[in-house]
Parts: sequence; C-alpha cells; structure tokens
Amino acid sequence: MTLRTVYSPIVSRARLEPPAGTRIIVHVIVNVEEWRFDQPMPRTAISPPQGGAYVPDVPNWAWGEYGMRVGFWRFLDVLNARGVKCTLSINANVCNVYPQIVKACVDADWEMMGHSFYQRPLMLEQDERSVIRKTLDVIQEKTGQRPRGWLGPGLGETFDTPDHLAAEGLEYVCDWGPMDDQPVEISTDYGSLVAVPYPIDMNDIVIYVMDRHASDELYERGRRQFDWLYKESADNVRVMSIAIHPYVSGVPHRIASLERLLAYIAGHEGVSFMKAGQILDWYRLQSG
Repeated sequence: MTLRTVYSPIVSRARLEPPAGTRIIVHVIVNVEEWRFDQPMPRTAISPPQGGAYVPDVPNWAWGEYGMRVGFWRFLDVLNARGVKCTLSINANVCNVYPQIVKACVDADWEMMGHSFYQRPLMLEQDERSVIRKTLDVIQEKTGQRPRGWLGPGLGETFDTPDHLAAEGLEYVCDWGPMDDQPVEISTDYGSLVAVPYPIDMNDIVIYVMDRHASDELYERGRRQFDWLYKESADNVRVMSIAIHPYVSGVPHRIASLERLLAYIAGHEGVSFMKAGQILDWYRLQSG
C-alpha cells in the first residue's frame, strides 16, 4: 500500500504565478455517464417498495436518462452563454450510445477526461488496465482527443490505479483532487501524476442527492465558496472546482442555480475558467 503523496501545508508553499490577468481559476466538470439497463443502477433516487436492487430498475434508469435527453442540453445552453469551456468526464461508451452529446461537446471545445468505459467501479473489473486503455482508445477514436486525465466512477481506485493510469500515458487524475485547492503531485511507478482539484462539497451529487438541499443551494454554497477562495487567492492562486451531472442540476428547478452561480463568478475581475489540461499545463510550468 502506497499513499503516493507527501503532506504539504498550503501556507508553507511558494507562491504560484497565476496565468496572465488571473487571480482565481475556476474549473467546471460536467459528468456524462452510461447506466447499463441490464445492471443495478450506479445511483438511485427511488428505492423499490420491498428494498433490494431490481433489474431492470426502470425508474432509476429513467432518472439518469433524463439527464442525457434533456438536462445536458440545458447545461450546454447555460455554459455556452457564458463562454465556459468545461472538462467532460465521460464514460467511453457514451460515445456509442449518445453520439449527439459527444459531438456537441467537441464542437464546444470541451476537454475529454476518461471516466472508465461504463459507470462501474474499477475495483469490480477483472482487468483494470485493459479497461483504462479501452476507454482512452474509444474516446480518441470518436472525438479525435486522447484524454490526458482520468476520473474514476465514484472517484474510486484500487491500490494500483495510479500506476496503470501513468503507464497508459495519462498525466493528471481527479480522484485525488478533493485534497487541495491547488494541483498536487502524486507518485507512481511510472513517474508522477498531477492531482487536479475536484470537489466534494461543490458537487451536485453531494448537495442535492446525498444532502438533499433546496434547489438554490448550488448558488448559495458556490457564492460563499467563491468569495473565500477569491480572498485567499490574493496571496496564492486557488482553483475552485464545480462538478455537475445533467440528471441532477440539469432539471428545471435547479438549472437557474447554476446559471446564477456562473454569472456571479464571471462578474469578478481576474477570473479564468480553465479546463483540466490547461490547469495541468499551467501548473507544470510552475513546478518545472
């Protein structure tokens, strides 16, 4: 077992030189997933009356499917209106099942980040390395982009996952991103990976599905999160990450919360919306 990172207090670090004109970096991650109809659902909104997991689980599959049919397109409208370029955390089989979504993201100049092949934990796969490779190959074939980074389903890993990711040529990973407000190096047997910040608290799964907050919580929490990080960024630049799922924040009663949050953030001086690969490249220039 290897922890792979060394403790580093943010108050003791050298100042990172921000991108030109930037005080704070904002990273928006949109997660698109394929939920297999013939498998138990990755997440549920409705429990069966008698408990247990049903297959097929029609209502919970339909909950996720709504995000792909409707919610994603609300996201696209809101994000395009603000000119926000996102990182797309994508199950590779989305390319086969939902090609219109993939084309729209490519056309919008979003970055593809590997999110496994199906929405299924890596620890359940018999050959983790081959799943990673297949994911990268399919995304590259369908989009023209070979992902540079990875987010495991549910941020899940085995003890060997970082080694497999680095061996397959990946450069960053978001599974470790919740531990810091700046990028962090993690070690592997094949060189280092960069942990790009990824949120727990600013994640709509946590806000709405787990904690069951009211519809405007993404905006209210995001505004408070941004204000504090913006203040701290005067001394050393921070990354504020926001993770959203189309079946959660893309519903009619919540989409305005996302729209208001983006407008609030964009109304400040020195805000740069950046994709994960851009954050990686900026950080690597700092660290040499």
